[in-house]
Amino acid sequence: MIRVLIIDDHTLVRDGLCRLLEAEVDIEVIGCGGTGHEAVSLSRKHNPDVVVLDYGLPDLDGLEATRQIVALDNGTRVLILTMHANEEYATRLIQAGAAGFIVKAASTDELLAAIRKISQRGVFVSQSIMEGMVTRIGQPQGETPESVLSDRELQVLLRLSRGATTREVSENLHLSMSTVETYRGRILEKLNLRNNSDMTRFAIRRGLIDVE
Repeated sequence: MIRVLIIDDHTLVRDGLCRLLEAEVDIEVIGCGGTGHEAVSLSRKHNPDVVVLDYGLPDLDGLEATRQIVALDNGTRVLILTMHANEEYATRLIQAGAAGFIVKAASTDELLAAIRKISQRGVFVSQSIMEGMVTRIGQPQGETPESVLSDRELQVLLRLSRGATTREVSENLHLSMSTVETYRGRILEKLNLRNNSDMTRFAIRRGLIDVE
């Protein structure tokens, strides 16, 4: 039996995933949650085989939550579920220890295949994203604009581009406000942008965030 933990901040999505997985004879849903902190604490408590983890959580993002779950070293495998078919996300998350990356537009069969494969110590990436990752192999470093950013700079970019204030980013990422401003300056310089509005347009154009 594959023991699965589901983490998504949208109640309808979370409930739908629970019903879907509970209908499978070889899968047991052992818990659900809506935040990154719940993902980590429930993983520590229940030692699931697989955590189906939404990337865009309101507290810890998928990257940070993945790192903390992997650091528990309890054998739990992380399957990232996201709306964004962006190979930069996938590359960084696999490097952080995630075992799978699948888009929310995927079919039910693909999701089930992903859970079963990574529970057997395999790796699963949605075909559309895998094609982008393979295309990047052998290309010069920095082939995508966002690849020049560090993981922390990318986290700050995503929050600022969604309209968060410096204070909100500071509290969310547990950084001082001056540190957030330092990251902001680096992001603007590296991407040749002028202000937060430029960041938002960049993030939308690159498929890093949704159009509100």
